[in-house]
Amino acid sequence: MGAIHWSQTQTPKASDATISFSLEWAMNNFSSGFSALGRKEYEKERLGRDRLGEGDQSDSDSEPARCEWDFSLSTVVSSGASAAVSDALGVIEFDPSNTVVATGGIARKIRIYNLKSLLPQDKSRAFQGEQGDVAFLDHGNACSYYICTPAKLSSLRWKPGSGGRLLGSGDYDGVVTEYDLERQLPVFERDEHGGKRVWSVDYSHWDPLIGASGSDDGTMQMWDPRCGGSEGGGCVAKVQPTAARSSVCCVEFSPFRDALIAVGCADRKAYTYDVRRTKEPLHVLEGHSKTVTYVRFLDTETMVSAGIDGCLKLWNIKEPRLIRTYKGHLNSRSFVGLSVWRHGGLLGCGSENNQVFVYDKRWGEPIWIRGLEPMVGAEFNHGFVNSVCWRQVQEDRCTLLAGGSNGVLQVFVGTKKS
Repeated sequence: MGAIHWSQTQTPKASDATISFSLEWAMNNFSSGFSALGRKEYEKERLGRDRLGEGDQSDSDSEPARCEWDFSLSTVVSSGASAAVSDALGVIEFDPSNTVVATGGIARKIRIYNLKSLLPQDKSRAFQGEQGDVAFLDHGNACSYYICTPAKLSSLRWKPGSGGRLLGSGDYDGVVTEYDLERQLPVFERDEHGGKRVWSVDYSHWDPLIGASGSDDGTMQMWDPRCGGSEGGGCVAKVQPTAARSSVCCVEFSPFRDALIAVGCADRKAYTYDVRRTKEPLHVLEGHSKTVTYVRFLDTETMVSAGIDGCLKLWNIKEPRLIRTYKGHLNSRSFVGLSVWRHGGLLGCGSENNQVFVYDKRWGEPIWIRGLEPMVGAEFNHGFVNSVCWRQVQEDRCTLLAGGSNGVLQVFVGTKKS
């Protein structure tokens, strides 16, 4: 998300939350591939605060948190001492092959990096000293190429099934755009959020492939790119989770090929929906005391949410119930990023004190904390980490990227302790 602070504003209260769905589209596209679930199997359940006490924590929280990984800083990528605040990195995303990285932010640029350039083997470029073998690179030399965008970017997401060729974006002007990276040109665009900032975009992981976006207009919209020329920009569903039109700050489809989407809102709640039936949410997850800024699926049964109350929360989305709350990082007003490494069971997030935090899903306290390397210049003294991304690999070696409000991209690597 962009390097700005979140501020809640009062909006006129509507009489009811609104939902619309193209039934003809749903019948044509979901008649096969998913079995229809009955209400008893997928029944909405609201979680009250009385269920969110210490009793929801598992026995593992009685054990002290321990780090089973050796983390180290590998690479620092910056624009040099002349970097401006406008270089702030709001989003980092690995492509499906986990070999290419895209970054975006308020500099109106999508930068594309090959992972090999971010993990250089040539140690002659590394700084030898107290920081060990750390490579210091410049964005201009490290990135393969960049694409200029018409607006500041708040979200990026690679389109599944495109071979890493198509990249979707959401921007501050309320526009969703898909870019063909081979041609370095936009190939799809929809402007259906009334000019209100799009905070988040995502794509489903099943066929038919549909996209979703969440916006300050208080709606989550799902759209079929194949219907881009139709009325409404190919919209197949529009959901307004709250009658007060609270901003929708994050959307994510389940990556496990089921028809589930999660939404986080400024009303302090997270929601899950069956994309075939968006009339009402499956679950309303209550527990955060402030805006929910991110939602991320950890596995088929659990999901992580983040809020500007300085907490991450792990939810069982089948029962549903709160499993654990994670505290330690500072987050009271900004988007600081959230990423989960599913294979390793690790959660990563930024902090408003310019540090990266790693949590093990088993414990509520952080297992590793590292401050980002400071930039030269007094204007960066109060920077913060506002984007993180794990490389999704099935091995005992991990890679975590973190972007700062000063435009610095840092690469950390970790190996499992023997």
